[in-house]
Amino acid sequence: MNGVVTAVSRNEVYSFTKPNRESITLLAGLGVEGDVHAGVTVKHRSRVAQDPSQPNLRQVHLIHEELFAELASAGFRVGAGELGENITTRGLDLLGLPVGALLRIGGQAVVEVTGLRNPCLQIDGFQEGLLKQVVGRDGSGRVVRRAGVMSVVKVGGVVRPGDAIRVELPEGVQRPLERV
Repeated sequence: MNGVVTAVSRNEVYSFTKPNRESITLLAGLGVEGDVHAGVTVKHRSRVAQDPSQPNLRQVHLIHEELFAELASAGFRVGAGELGENITTRGLDLLGLPVGALLRIGGQAVVEVTGLRNPCLQIDGFQEGLLKQVVGRDGSGRVVRRAGVMSVVKVGGVVRPGDAIRVELPEGVQRPLERV
């Protein structure tokens, strides 16, 4: 299973969207250098309010570019970085990965997938009705989250658009992703 990076984004301040960059630097155990969500402990405001000592399982947010085409067919215009992701991908079934999958990005960086992004109401502030497009229910009534995956940085490195992504699945029983 292989894919490619199509865009990289970061923001030094809290905002819903993140500007695209020529490159980002991943720092082992921290996240994206210069990004407001980098750190060993949680940085998302609602999680900090609950317990600021929680480990940061949301250091790097990845989203699949294919989602943007699906959203466009429903009348929404969304581009790379606009949903707050750090790395936009193409060619990978991010949502189908198990917990613990390793993504080797470019020549050096490695992130470990921790779970699904749980989008909040801010997404409707960006475009009204968008939240229902990225969070819904399947035929059994289970919640389906489609707004990308979260990860932690295992090995740092520079990531650029065009970098290859190689997936390494964990050994043993593979656990499906849940929200983090």
